[in-house]
Amino acid sequence: MTSTLQPVHPDEAVKRPGRWLALSVLVFAVLLVAVDATVLGLATPYISEDLEPSGTQLLWIGDVYSFVIAGLLVSMGSLGDRIGRKRVLLVGATAFGAISVLNAYATTPEMMIAARALLGVAGATLMPATLALIRNLFHDPRERSLAVGIWGATASAGTALGPIVGGFLLEHFWWGSAFLINLPVMAVLVVVGIRTLPESRNPHPGPWDLASVVLSLVGMIAVVYAVKEAATHGLTRATAGAALLGAAGLYGFVRRQLTLPVPLLDMRLFRNRGFSGAVLADLLTVLGLSGLVFFLSQYLQLVQGRRPLEAGLAELPAAVGAVAAGLIAGHVARRFSVRAVVSGGLAAIGLALAALTVIDESTGYPLLGASLLVVGVGAGFSFTVTADVILSSVPKEEAGSASAVSETAYELGAALGIAVLGSIVTGVYRGFPSPPGTPAGAHESLGGAVEAASGMPAATAQEMLASAREAFVSGLSLAAGAGAVVLLATAGTAWVLLKGQKLDGSR
Repeated sequence: MTSTLQPVHPDEAVKRPGRWLALSVLVFAVLLVAVDATVLGLATPYISEDLEPSGTQLLWIGDVYSFVIAGLLVSMGSLGDRIGRKRVLLVGATAFGAISVLNAYATTPEMMIAARALLGVAGATLMPATLALIRNLFHDPRERSLAVGIWGATASAGTALGPIVGGFLLEHFWWGSAFLINLPVMAVLVVVGIRTLPESRNPHPGPWDLASVVLSLVGMIAVVYAVKEAATHGLTRATAGAALLGAAGLYGFVRRQLTLPVPLLDMRLFRNRGFSGAVLADLLTVLGLSGLVFFLSQYLQLVQGRRPLEAGLAELPAAVGAVAAGLIAGHVARRFSVRAVVSGGLAAIGLALAALTVIDESTGYPLLGASLLVVGVGAGFSFTVTADVILSSVPKEEAGSASAVSETAYELGAALGIAVLGSIVTGVYRGFPSPPGTPAGAHESLGGAVEAASGMPAATAQEMLASAREAFVSGLSLAAGAGAVVLLATAGTAWVLLKGQKLDGSR
């Protein structure tokens, strides 16, 4: 495969009737996943209080979903190419809703981690199928850019809807209700999707290779686990063993794909410089953002004392900026250039994160709100255009695999971001100076400190909480700085790799 984009076949110019109604069903699936991810951030303090997880368990609750989904996305995207993307999407949506009930009624940290892992299995079916179906629904390049923009904007809207709806539920019900909101969305998706979505698949799919599935899953999970453990506890024999296992699994996966007549993932996709550059940009961008975002809800609630609904509304500017930018990103990229829009968006996110390094316990909302707005605009431009580049770079028969690679970059970046940047926050926090009589659990997480304070004398509790909050904010500031460095470096990398890249339909 060369670095040029795939030409649009004349037959593909036909505009499918009902495509926009079908798109509305697909964005429901995106909404389902986005709402679930953002609800968890707001529910974390309540989960900490109720289930009393350790700091490590809390990180696992936050990132095991991403670990599993990253390990299975390529396999599920390829499965959709083979047996039908509509079928995989509807089965996955049903499972996603059912497993959400397990999350809602988890009674121990271990049960919660297991439920999140199962949710990752179901979630791995959704995102590749939605993007692949968009590639097959919209053959006109400009219409497809708009459809991808709506897809991305809906994901951003989900990040806004999750905290607001979740905040309302958390103020009136128990934390498990925040997961039960997946059920009505799932029901609408399945009922309407059965009637409106066309089935699509690769006409010459080849077998679904189970050995490749296992190698992909083992390799991805082991590598991400090793990174997380090394960031939290340093390099140990167990960590080194996991890293070697993961590297061996991924090496075996790549080798097997190169030898199979019909591989699970066509490795030739990565010869396309635009495709590879877009995937790398997505991975590093999410890595730089996710660790900070995971802890921001805790900052707003446990440090600044905002109620859940107020905290959700406080994060709204990021989603508003992303929705607005996503809807016009394709037009702007054709007016200027792909690399200008992607690199400019990433640089804007990096500068916004750099501004957040000065936050303290009393930071006013204007700085927070403005920074979140810039983050949203930058993400809306960059993510929408890279998604369009990835879809435009492959034949429609391979849309599922290509979409899966794109989504794997998102999820792997999220897992690594929570692991690495989250470990920075946790590492700084754990060492906070505490008065005599402070329970050990207070050093595990800020939620644990707030819970421990309820059983301590008032003066001692106040001293302990002040010290804990100061340490948490210091860790958050360091994580924001690390994220800023990653984003600015990624902006420079994207400028080089996306040189000469154009969207289909550009003049």
